Amino acid sequence: MTVALPRRTLLAALAATPLVLAGCSAGPSAAEELLSAHDLPAGTAREVIDALEALPLDERPSELLASVGTDVLTLSDAAGREATLELPAEELYVSVAPFVSGTHECFLHSLTTCLGELGEEELAVRGEDASGAVLIDEERTTAPNGFLGLWLPRDAELTLTLAGEAGEATTTLRTDAEAPTCITTMQLGA
Repeated sequence: MTVALPRRTLLAALAATPLVLAGCSAGPSAAEELLSAHDLPAGTAREVIDALEALPLDERPSELLASVGTDVLTLSDAAGREATLELPAEELYVSVAPFVSGTHECFLHSLTTCLGELGEEELAVRGEDASGAVLIDEERTTAPNGFLGLWLPRDAELTLTLAGEAGEATTTLRTDAEAPTCITTMQLGA
């Protein structure tokens, strides 16, 4: 049974009710607040990942954890703040730490705690998809943390080859929903 309210009663009820719009907020998002608390600029997941990966080691916020999953960047800190940012639907971020003598096991890349052996190392980078199409063929330098960040097409299988002064390594990468975002198994010159 539907009850019709007089127009004046309905307008008074609406005026007394705060207006809430789904998806809208007057203040900064949880991610913006968390990043600001650590003196980092807000942005998309891609912008935040690229900015954190490029920071010198001594400028990386020690109390911020930033973990790259296949769908989201998860941010948290010692104060208990948490936030997530969605990764682009068409790309997956994979961070590769080539090494010569020392590495660590990893599956999901941490932008603030993962350290590779070869910081700021120049490498020839080549990536091909399963059909042989070349997606990457350029000289790149690893970040200060020893990782090489790659934005790759989703749901693909790729052959990645890295070559530097210490030698060369090749591996097969997947970029599906179950793929690792941290690759620490490419030993140069092995």
